[in-house]
Amino acid sequence: MKKTTFMLAILLMAIAPCTRAQKSFDVNIWPSGAPVSNGIKDDVAKINVNLPADKGNRGRAVLICPGGGYGGLAMDNEGTNWIDFFRNQGIAAIVLTYRMPHGVKEVPIGDAEEAMRIIRRHASEWKINPSDVGIMGSSAGGHLASTLSTHSKADARPNFQILFYPVITMDRSYTHMGSHDNLLGKDASKEMEKLYSNELQVTPQTPQAFITVGSDDGLVPPMNSINYYTALLRNHVPASMFVYNNGPHGYGSQRWFRYTLEMQLELKAWLASF
Repeated sequence: MKKTTFMLAILLMAIAPCTRAQKSFDVNIWPSGAPVSNGIKDDVAKINVNLPADKGNRGRAVLICPGGGYGGLAMDNEGTNWIDFFRNQGIAAIVLTYRMPHGVKEVPIGDAEEAMRIIRRHASEWKINPSDVGIMGSSAGGHLASTLSTHSKADARPNFQILFYPVITMDRSYTHMGSHDNLLGKDASKEMEKLYSNELQVTPQTPQAFITVGSDDGLVPPMNSINYYTALLRNHVPASMFVYNNGPHGYGSQRWFRYTLEMQLELKAWLASF
């Protein structure tokens, strides 16, 4: 009996890595080379695909865009730490590693748009409904997510958006200047700033949104979220926004954030509502 149990344990250990490999894997976004360069050699954009178990799979996917001021990526707190939250609800969690712009705005935007196209091209293989692919972004990742939501067309536009303390505007009076300078450059024109102030680009076709922000966010002014939410309502786009009175910037998935449980419950309820 002991020998049988031992052999079964060995067999399970051998099988487990294969099972995980079938559910979680990386895909290079530009295997033949990116069409737009930021000047950084060997800078690779990719997605980490995490599919839910077949049982309970809702056919929904979320492309997760970590923040970092367009100068880096908070991959754990605003990226990979969210995988289990979505997979436990039968939702594919696809974490985007996008390239930094270094003043070439087309670089991260192009990476994110191509990631959306890849998800939809593989929808049948990955058991995803191509009409139920959302995007999630935190901080500067929220600007990237809202940019696709307001600028992108056809197969690159998400079906819904989830934004945590997002950078929305490029208006110098209340943007996050680090994100502004890294994306558009310090000498960006007023026309370019207006174009990528996403609160000004909302239309009735903009996908529905879930937004959270802390009223005491000292890094990205809460008016970024408030003005975007107002623009969504003005255009009759369904939107939910939650403002926390003690939510410093960057709370992400951190357990020290006192509203983490409430925030996740609200998001879970919102995702179940459509």
